[in-house]
Formats: sequence, structure tokens, C-alpha cells
Amino acid sequence: MGIRVTTTSVADESVADDEKAGFRSGAVSRTPVPVEVRPLTGRPFHGLVESHRLGYVRISTLEADAARFSRTAALIAREPLGEPQVGVGVQVSGRAVLEQDGRRAEVPPGGLALYDTARPYDVDCPERFRTHLFHLPRRLLGVPEHDVRHASATAVGPEEGCGPVLLPFLGVLAASAHSYPAPVGDRLAGSVADLFSALIAQLCLARAAREPGTPNEHLVHRVREYIGHHLGDPELSPERIARAHHISVRYLHRLFEGEGVTVSRLIQRLRLDACARELARRGRTAPTVSAVAQRWGFADPAHFSRAFRAAYGVPPREWRSLRNDDAGRSGRQPFEER
Repeated sequence: MGIRVTTTSVADESVADDEKAGFRSGAVSRTPVPVEVRPLTGRPFHGLVESHRLGYVRISTLEADAARFSRTAALIAREPLGEPQVGVGVQVSGRAVLEQDGRRAEVPPGGLALYDTARPYDVDCPERFRTHLFHLPRRLLGVPEHDVRHASATAVGPEEGCGPVLLPFLGVLAASAHSYPAPVGDRLAGSVADLFSALIAQLCLARAAREPGTPNEHLVHRVREYIGHHLGDPELSPERIARAHHISVRYLHRLFEGEGVTVSRLIQRLRLDACARELARRGRTAPTVSAVAQRWGFADPAHFSRAFRAAYGVPPREWRSLRNDDAGRSGRQPFEER
């Protein structure tokens, strides 16, 4: 079962004026990624952070006074070995404005927004607020970084897109995260990853509809969708993809020159990401490494093991062991400053 750790509040007089900024940022940085905190009022600043973990998903509930939270380039640079995370903020009360990559998303109470912790962002909360933050490693979503970038800083309301399905589920999950045994938590983490992947796909499609691009951009998007739908087929190849889209293999490769990856490399990367995500899930009925590899199109176990190690730095069995060892950690940290 999840562990909850509670600490006492920090007394007002224990924080000197010249240490307040560092104190606030340090307290909020007990959430999955460090941020800078600047209060938006002249009154004393109060807040509470409560964190839990479900497998590889970190769930934090932040309640605080009006403030700006900044994930700066300097903070990102201090974590050269940190794994990029995708975050989703669910606004329980109060309003929030998320800015990333030059886009601005106004998130009303009951809405959500997605962001990428590997790039700078700002969140303005102009009034006291409460929000649930969900973070998980970006590579476990099995979606290209390109799609995450296009989906970030987009608000989803309770009646929009995936909102009617995703928002109630995330709200219940945040409220009950501490109560799940580890095997249940691991399975729920897999559901969160799948839902976030669907959210990113939905946001990318919506953005493409609002911002029509060139015919080539739309064709690249269709090719990516086709690859995603046939990822588990060991016969998937550039030749087959070209035939399905009535183009030549040469033209297919030219389409992806601007993407910075070859078609074959893209297929392998997406397969490896899917395997890594599945291997990170725990449970008594967890499939074997070879079964996971075959499910995602790797016909040769030796080739899969070499490719996985090259991408993740460890063999697939060690990856599974490391992910399982990390599961179940959580903490709760109140903070207060005047």
C-alpha cells in the first residue's frame, strides 16, 4: 500500500527575508521537478504539497496562494541526467495559465493542460488554487517527442475531447492513490500512460485542424498514425508503408528527412518505447521479456536485447528490475512562509 509521510509546517519566523525565495522553491520542488516560485500578492505565502507514487507515475496535489511557478532553463540544465517527464495538471479549484513554446493555455477549474518538463514553462495562478499534477517519463508514453511538443500548452475542458473520460478518472486516482497495493498501482500506472498517449494524439489532431499545414505535413502525420497502428507487426517496413500510402520508398524517406529520423529508426524507437512501458508494469501475471518483444514486432530476441540496451543503457530484464524497485515511493510535504 502507498506510504504517506507527513512533516510539520515551517514556522514563519524561522525563514529570513533573504531566504524566502529559496525556501518557497525548495518546498514546491519536492514535487517531481524543481520550479521557481514567486508569490503574486504581498501577503504571507502558504501552501501544501502531497505526493504519492503509482508505479512509474508520480501524483502530487499542490494547494497554495496565488503565485507564478517557473520551470527555467537554468533549473533544467542542473539536471543533465534527469529523465524528461510529461506532466498533466488537473485544475481542481482556481484558475491557471500555462505558457510553453510560445503558446498560452488558460485552464479553468475542472480543466487540464499538458506540458513537457524538458523545456521551460511558466504557470500563473492568480488566486488561491488546488491542482493535481501527474508526471511520468516521456519515453514510456510511446509517442514521438514531436507530438509531445505539439500537444503541450493546450487546455482541455471537462466537456472537450478526452476531458469527459480523463478528468473524472484522474480526480478519483489522485484522491485514492495512497490506498492501492503495489500490483494494482502498477496496472493503474499503465492505464494512465495509455490515456495520456490518447490525450496527446487527440491534442495533435485538434491543433492540426486549427493550423492547416502543408500537404507533406499531413502525409507525415498519416504515416505516423499508420506506424502506430501496425507497430506490433514484424512485417512492418518502409516498403509496406510506402505501398499503403501510394508513394515511393524514396519519397517516404524524403518526407522524414525533416523529422531528423529515418523511417526504420522511428519504427524501432517506437517499438522500444512500447516495450519499455510494458516492462515497467509490475504484477504476478506480467509477461516475459521475450513475449513483450514479440508483441511489439521484435522477431529476434538477441536483436531486441541489443537494441534495448543501446537505447536505455541496460538490458530489458535489468530495466524491469529497476522500474519495480522504484515503485511505491511517496511523500507529503507541507510548507508555509510569511
